[in-house]
Amino acid sequence: MSNKLSIVFYWHMHQPFYREADTGRYHLPWVYLHAMKDYTDMAEILNQLPEARAVINYVPSLTAQIEDYASQLCDFLNGHSKQLADPLLALLIHETGEYSKQEQEELLKKCFRLNNERNLHRYPAYSRLWSLSEHAQSHDAIEYLGGYYYTDLITWYHLGWLAETVRDRNFVARRLIEKGCHFSYQDRRDLLTLIASLLSEIPATHRRLHQSGKIELTTTPYAHPIMPLMLDFNTARETVSDALLPEEQYPGGEERAVEHIKLALESHQQCFGHKPLGVWPAEGAVSTATLALLGKAGFNWCATGESVLHHSLGYNLREQHPQELYQPWLIGEGDEQITCFFRDDHLSDLIGFEYSKWATHDAVNNFMHELAEIKHRTQGTKQPIVPIIMDGENAWEHFHANGVPFLTELYQAIAHHDDYELSTFSDYLAVNPAKQTLKKLVSGSWVYGNLSTWIGDQAKTNAWELLIAAKKVFDTRIEHLSPEAATAAKEQLRICEGSDWCWWFGDYNPSDAVRDFDSLYRQHLKKLYQLMDYNIPETLNQAISQGGGDAEGGGAMRRGGAGNE
Repeated sequence: MSNKLSIVFYWHMHQPFYREADTGRYHLPWVYLHAMKDYTDMAEILNQLPEARAVINYVPSLTAQIEDYASQLCDFLNGHSKQLADPLLALLIHETGEYSKQEQEELLKKCFRLNNERNLHRYPAYSRLWSLSEHAQSHDAIEYLGGYYYTDLITWYHLGWLAETVRDRNFVARRLIEKGCHFSYQDRRDLLTLIASLLSEIPATHRRLHQSGKIELTTTPYAHPIMPLMLDFNTARETVSDALLPEEQYPGGEERAVEHIKLALESHQQCFGHKPLGVWPAEGAVSTATLALLGKAGFNWCATGESVLHHSLGYNLREQHPQELYQPWLIGEGDEQITCFFRDDHLSDLIGFEYSKWATHDAVNNFMHELAEIKHRTQGTKQPIVPIIMDGENAWEHFHANGVPFLTELYQAIAHHDDYELSTFSDYLAVNPAKQTLKKLVSGSWVYGNLSTWIGDQAKTNAWELLIAAKKVFDTRIEHLSPEAATAAKEQLRICEGSDWCWWFGDYNPSDAVRDFDSLYRQHLKKLYQLMDYNIPETLNQAISQGGGDAEGGGAMRRGGAGNE
């Protein structure tokens, strides 16, 4: 048996449903933008390094949309369709390049939405477009931006979102970057073809990596619902005693949770060709009832946040028994039993929030020093494991070269060190099955170990109350709909049950992002009422939350460890 410290990187890939259930129209472009950048780069790094290994989680709400984008782009490029359902892609392939005033305003609003320092100003031609926009807006002279300005702008936006490995090696990408300006319709069509190929390759690439043993692939219940709250709102009060809750439980919550689990298993099998052994509950949100459902569904293991273990054991692990963080725990009994791993918040948050500010080599050296400290603290522990679990998409634009140099050097440093080994959770358990039982599990999530990110204040609780009202109508109407309408309504309900909507409600988040997700959530609820042929409540015309804060990382990421300071 190896005495090495096992290191598992668990990358969580997730986007909510931006697609309308009946029209297929996309409200926000984050699925295809992250697919052509982060999902592509992460897979290519693992593919290129023989010694690299990781676990990657794909949420079905994401893979369904990636496949839909790939199919739509294929149909468009082959002449089978004349329209694209994503407005930004449609503007990229605008044949004449003559945009309306409204379209110009949209392009100016959207095409600088990326890390300016890392992915905009690194290119002089793109930086010049930004400077022109700033100058024109400050002098009330936007109407003077014309000619090639907007076609160049939207082309550069997509070049800026390309994977670093693609920008380095793909002929089309390199040719367009070198050209720099005056992009023709054919140039933009070539770029669209490249984007289509990147999206279409994602499932097959990950299948190959899984089959070769380089990665373990896992899933999340279908539309990323917060299952502890669907099952019982009172779980929020296990950690926040005065959390504001709806007056009634979510109708049929257990049935809904079981459906999301079942559909996730089916979706993963269809997309990746195998049954997943592990599961990341949406937001790492767990409760005793949640894990019982996951165990009964056949999952061998799951994972959540470090603070959940702190709360469940009743003491701070890092101060008293640090070795207990670096082991798997059994939870439940019989066919409901499941093994649970707990995230190392400190290491995960270093990658998510700190190392992007460091020189690559310094960041890797610091990480290796942290591992040496863990190795020392776990002396005498049989086969310790370090779970590093984090968002696999939002951190990288803040790194030099989209994090490719950092991840490459980090994987290599760990793999070549005599004291460590890269592994996956299932491979670890095959040799080191969990033996210690966690007698009591306190409900919580990876964020601070509680559920306050999704419920407990007026805005978040109001969002749940709007969903409860829609679910009640759904329960009375669903049996009276045509088969086609019922199918669309069921999908729309699943979309509305996703965790992302309540994630964004709160004054601590930026107002622009809150406005986008507030509006989209209410649009999804309105669509559900429309599909049920039921009058839309007036309450859905009223904003739920205003935002106005300056959350770290723009609010897309949170530090899991803030609750342990």
